[in-house]
Amino acid sequence: MDNLQEKTVSFFRFEDLRIYAKATDYSAWIIANIGAPANEKQLNLVNSFCHSSYDIALNIAEGSSRNKSQFEHYLKISKTAIRECIVFTAIAKSLGLLDEKRSEQSREYLMELTRMIGALIISLQRGGRRRDEEEADDDSTNDEPDALEAIDTNF
Repeated sequence: MDNLQEKTVSFFRFEDLRIYAKATDYSAWIIANIGAPANEKQLNLVNSFCHSSYDIALNIAEGSSRNKSQFEHYLKISKTAIRECIVFTAIAKSLGLLDEKRSEQSREYLMELTRMIGALIISLQRGGRRRDEEEADDDSTNDEPDALEAIDTNF
């Protein structure tokens, strides 16, 4: 028997995306690391912060079931949620809900998420252009899957 390791693939293919896992990790990190709100206004801030962090993963999941241009659109919405989290990080720090260290950790998470989403968007865009070029060239023999096929988001 071969020692080849079989890759377990999730029923919901977005669960296999590293960017999705990183986004859900960030949401869990926020819940575990943000301080207890002292009043209703701070509670509203924490709830909004958590909601924006959830939106990052939710839009990745939703977009993954769409075509490439729609997936790209949903990834850009995820980037909007990341920018919201940057603002919430700053406000939470100023209110004492995040200390300096945790504020910096939040920003690092968000910068990494931004880079990962940007790379996925570029990959999707390149894949689309490559397919157009291949269709125009009858002699094309490129069997390399494009980015969306590589993550296999078709259910």
